[in-house]
Amino acid sequence: MLLEADLPDDPDALRAIIAGQAEAQRRLTDQVAALEAAGTEADAEIARLNAIIAAFQRHRFGARSEQLDEDQLQLALEEIGAALASVHAGREAAAKDAGTPPPRKTNRGSLPAHLERIEQTLELEERVCSCCGGDLHVIGEDVAERLDVVPASFRVLVTRRPRYGCRSCEAAPVQAPAPARIVDRGIPTEALVAHVLTAKYADHLPLYRQAQIYARQGVTLDRSTLADWTGRAAWWLRPLRDHLLAELKKSGKLFADETTAPVLDPGRGRTKTGQLWAYARDDRSWGGADPPAVAYRYAPDRKAERPIEHLTGFAGTLQVDGYGGYGALARRGDVQLAFCWAHVRRRFYELAAQGTSPVASEVLTRIAALYKVEADVRGASAGDRQKVRQERSTPLVQGLRQLLDARLGQLSRKSRLAEAIRYALIRWDGLVLFLEDGRIELDNNSVERSIRPLALNRKNALFAGSDQGGEHWAVIASLIETCKLNKVNPEAWLTQTLTRLAQGHSSQRLGELMPWNYTPTVG
Repeated sequence: MLLEADLPDDPDALRAIIAGQAEAQRRLTDQVAALEAAGTEADAEIARLNAIIAAFQRHRFGARSEQLDEDQLQLALEEIGAALASVHAGREAAAKDAGTPPPRKTNRGSLPAHLERIEQTLELEERVCSCCGGDLHVIGEDVAERLDVVPASFRVLVTRRPRYGCRSCEAAPVQAPAPARIVDRGIPTEALVAHVLTAKYADHLPLYRQAQIYARQGVTLDRSTLADWTGRAAWWLRPLRDHLLAELKKSGKLFADETTAPVLDPGRGRTKTGQLWAYARDDRSWGGADPPAVAYRYAPDRKAERPIEHLTGFAGTLQVDGYGGYGALARRGDVQLAFCWAHVRRRFYELAAQGTSPVASEVLTRIAALYKVEADVRGASAGDRQKVRQERSTPLVQGLRQLLDARLGQLSRKSRLAEAIRYALIRWDGLVLFLEDGRIELDNNSVERSIRPLALNRKNALFAGSDQGGEHWAVIASLIETCKLNKVNPEAWLTQTLTRLAQGHSSQRLGELMPWNYTPTVG
């Protein structure tokens, strides 16, 4: 701000100062107007995008949740999130140009402590006081942490094995034995094989796409080479999958489900439909001591003999969907079936969504009350869950049974509502089994969540190359998904496990290699 003593006496100089002040004022007014316009436009765009997000969330969590594909939802939310970030970036740029930067956002303490820290210090060019010329000294500092990445890169491990001979005699030369390898006489380390398996079966990257990614780094690896490594690793890992399934069959309660696995059928020039069967244990909802796990088996068909073969030796409760093939297993006497309320609900939902069936809507309301009880007892012990269910869920189930019986007699046998009611009544004994056993869940969603990664892999890979490829799929996916259930890094576990197998780990101690027993390698 100019004081009166600073003003010149020359009229021309005064006019120049006034003109400069006016120009500065005009620029400031323009900047404020631009900032206001940018803010208004950004607010409108943010409101629009938030409305879209809310709509997607209603599809996902609201009454129409069963109609929305999970993958489509995630892709849509990713794009909307990017659009919101673009709007915020524009607003921040406009504020910076106007000389009023937005409040600084901090993320202190949120970056994992185990990550390597690379420190850099930004110093002044001159550490001399601009006021008095004295030396400046440090009185504090600002510290900002940003997450950085070193792109994955290849390296070559060179192993030298010197040969030694004796100068005093003609004894044969000696040298250290060659290290054992998963791919005998091949170029990959166990870490690289683990990386390929994780990318294919955990991150859903087909081998040909991986080959394209590696080529960008100047490393040419044919898809057939990667396939060879995958098959060899599956051979080494299959005993672990079999041991895993054997461990699951010792449990008193399992989940079971199946999904299609398209398999190339060269003789007919098209694909055939195989099946991936999933058997899972997840006792976390009632505090069970056994670690969660899932094992997959591939079969070329969906015959009832398949689960009988897979679950030989299992005795207990098997929680399943409505597939009738499990009935043959139950008729053998060792297994009782607990059915899934989510599959019952789905049939009534399809009718209620049309808005023409008050009965279907009433059934959905009553099933929702059962799920409310389940939400209240989640995490409680099996005994406490059973007690609460007897008190609160039993009257709800009895009332629902009376409603279904009464309405079925009033309907045409060919109506969709009658079909939905019969679907529930035929399976009623298995549906109400949860009232007698606090370990049983209301639905089969635990194993369906384990099936979902296979479906995503199927979308990306389209089909398996053969029945053997389907079996490889089942073997490796079993171990990777079990790692994920136990919050273990699958690539790190695979690297360590493949190395130990190559070094001759005893087949009598496969339990030590299970993902829940994994201990990260130090160093």
